[in-house]
Order: sequence, then structure tokens, then C-alpha cells
Amino acid sequence: MPDELPLAHVDGDNLADDEVPFDKLHEECGVFAVYGHPEASNITYLGLYALQHRGQESAGIASCHNRHIYNYRNMGRVADLFTPEVLGRLPGDAAIGHTRYSTAGDTVLLNAQPFTVACNKGRIAVAHNGNITNATELRADLEHDGSIFQASSDSEVVLHLVARSRERTLAGALREALLQLEGAFSLVFLAEDRIIIARDPHGFRPLAFGQMELSGGRLAYVFASETCAFDLIGAVYLGDVDPGEMIIVGPEGMTRERYAPVRDHAHCVFEHVYFSRPDSIVFGRPVEQSREQLGCLLARESPADADVVVPVPDSGVAAALGYSSESGIPFRQALIRNHYVGRTFIEPSQAIRDFGVKLKLNPIRHLLEGKRVVLVDDSIVRGTTSRKIVRMVRGAGAREVHLRISCPPTISPCFYGVDTPCPAELIAANNTVEEIRRFVEADSVAFLSLGGLREAVADHNHDYCYACYTGNYPTELINIQELMTARESRG
Repeated sequence: MPDELPLAHVDGDNLADDEVPFDKLHEECGVFAVYGHPEASNITYLGLYALQHRGQESAGIASCHNRHIYNYRNMGRVADLFTPEVLGRLPGDAAIGHTRYSTAGDTVLLNAQPFTVACNKGRIAVAHNGNITNATELRADLEHDGSIFQASSDSEVVLHLVARSRERTLAGALREALLQLEGAFSLVFLAEDRIIIARDPHGFRPLAFGQMELSGGRLAYVFASETCAFDLIGAVYLGDVDPGEMIIVGPEGMTRERYAPVRDHAHCVFEHVYFSRPDSIVFGRPVEQSREQLGCLLARESPADADVVVPVPDSGVAAALGYSSESGIPFRQALIRNHYVGRTFIEPSQAIRDFGVKLKLNPIRHLLEGKRVVLVDDSIVRGTTSRKIVRMVRGAGAREVHLRISCPPTISPCFYGVDTPCPAELIAANNTVEEIRRFVEADSVAFLSLGGLREAVADHNHDYCYACYTGNYPTELINIQELMTARESRG
């Protein structure tokens, strides 16, 4: 059986035309790992299924059996890729998985993860969530020394650093590699007889761990970007991998160690604002609790004289519930989302592609007609989608539309794993709130304050990163111009 199962052909022209109809930010990916379960690849499949919202471009699973690593990765969604036949060719009691939305590297099959390599440490596979900000410099040094790269993703850099290390053990080589990385990374490694988990010293991206009790009192250990993956497989959430921590799970059990000095925490606050599933616990806090509190504080800061509170589904629902509860204005689910619409690159013409918002949302006219509406959403990025939704609500008969956003204005790009546009494309970086209001054609627009956001996520110890709202980055950006150029080149 080959290590790499056959990869399907992908039409690159279609991928180049890919367009996301919603004016949203997108996180890079989700990762999952399991050790000690006889159906490791099936468990990983379920874990990735629960993490599908974190990335829909590609997915992959690597498993280990008899010190041999098997890997399958492809473009597409988890449920479509991992048929019983494919999973049957991924044997073993240890596996890692990945679902990807690219923020670094092209949207091509070569960048699908996990990556695998054979080196003097044995055969290893890696999956990565985040963005390594000094990847360009590291890659240039590695190529100068003779390393050959197959992909353009920054995740492959980590494998080359491990392979080049003169440390005798895999754990030692990984420690040495991790200390060379800057930026955000939650990494899961699969070796011939163990898994190794690591998180960057600032803890930008979430990474939880838990366990499953098997027959005979045996335990399987699981790791995931979000705890919603544990709920699906019946695992018990034990806590988070600490920032700067490396966890090794193998035949001898689980060991935890700190590979880097303690640094100021910089958890991505956007996980609570938008990206994580509301049924997850992220950074030790329930996401739904944070989002409802965002809405409550938004209602206090920016009240509106209105008849109904309407969320932009699905990410605006929890904040709208909070806004309604605090304001006393009735909550109405007056916009219905079609969950079965994929990305609009599958459509035959640009004329149809322009209907992106209408394909995903449809108003309930009798709930909106003649009403003064508070429309609650999680963010405004470019503003174009917000304008289309405001027009849709007005077209359904709303008398007034007051747009309320449950986070501060997004004024800066993220370099830690959230795919934000360059500043020239961020409407809040170039316009006042009044100018934004005129652009989206609302009767009023208001954003949650930065202080309100801090309060909503209970950030009493300054543990979160707010760079996209402030422009103050918690790490030294090695080459910000190259990072910006890469962001702009993605279109």
C-alpha cells in the first residue's frame, strides 16, 4: 500500500475563479489528532467533520500502522472526500487530520495537508493551524542550503527544519525547529509510534485536548482546534494545550513540557467574535456566552428605537439574542440562510455569481414589512455584502434599517491565520462611521467598542490579540511588506 493514496485531479482554472460571496474573514484551518484508538482514522474523520467550518478548500488524514504512515489529502469537503473505502486504507491507532482554508500559499492540491516526509528521524506527517510570519526568511535559508519544497504553504517549512536538525530524536529536532518559528501555530505531528502536539508561545490559535475511555479501561487521547469535535466523538474535554507547550503521546503514555519561555498571551479574539462554532469552548470560555454578551453590551452602547432585532445568520444570531435581551426589542429570525449553497465558482457565469448573497439569504417579508429593524452582524470588512443585505431588508418592506456590528471596526490585516484583506480594501480603515453608513445605505451604523469587546470575552488579564482592530501587533513582524504583498496577491 502506498504512503500517499492517489490524489484526484483538480481543475486549476476553476480554483482560480473561486469567489466567496460573503464579506467575511476566514481562518486558515482546523486540526485534529488521536492516539490509542483502534479506529483512529474514523475518529479523525468525525473530528474533521465537526471542524468543517474552519476550512472548506481541502482536507486530509494521515494514520500510522506498524510504524508505517499512510496519507490521503484532496480538494473538497470532509464528507465528500472520506468514503468508507478511503478510510479503510488508513489503518492504525494513531492519526492526524486537517481541514484547510488558505491564508498562506496557493489554493492548490499540493498545499493540502497533512504533509509527510521521510528523513533521518523516520517518516513523519504534520498539520498546522495558523500563520508563520517568518516563513519566507526560513524558507530562503533552507533553499540556500539545498532543501527542495513541493508546496508554497508555510507549514512545509516546519518539516524541513525538523529534517535538517542534527538532534538525534524527533522530539529534540522538533524543539529546535519550534524555537525558530515566529507567529501563530498550533501543530499536530504524527510519527511512526507517537503523536506530538505543539502550540506557539503566545497561544494565538486554539488547541484543546481530551480523552476517550475505551473498553477494558484503556484511554485514547484526542486534540482538536475546538471542543465541538470532542462532543461528536464522545470525548471528555480536559483543557487546552498551553502556549509554548509540547505534548508527546506514545507507548509510554503522555508527557507535557514547555519548550519556550512564557510570553504574553495573544489569543485571537476573532475566534469568539465569529469563527469558532458557538457550541465550542475556546480559550477556556464558552463561545456562545461571549457572543451573547457582545450583543448585550452593543445594545447598551448603541441603542436603537426599533421594532425588531434581526440577525444576519448564522454568525450574528447569538449577538442578536443578546441585543434583544438587553434592549427588550423582540428577536425575529427574519433572514433565512440556505445551508446547502456552496461557493459560487461552481456557477456558469458571472451574472449568476453576482447573486451570491441572494443564494445564501432570503428575507421573510411579513416579519420585516413596515418595521424598524435592528440588523445585527459580527463584522464589516469591505462593506459590499453589508450593503446588499441592507438593500435586501429594505426590499422586503422594512421602514428603517439600523446596522449594529458586534465588534470594533476592522482596520488592520491579520498575519496570524485569519485571511483579512489589505488595508486599502478594509472599509473601516479608510472611512468614518458616517461614511460607512452612507455606503451600506443604513439609517444608522454602530460598532461595539474595544472596551466592550474586552469585557464580553472577560479579558481581565490582557490575554487576547486585538491587532485587526488596533493595528498593534503582539509579535515582531519580520517582513511586513512581504506579508502584505502576499496578502494582496491572493486577490
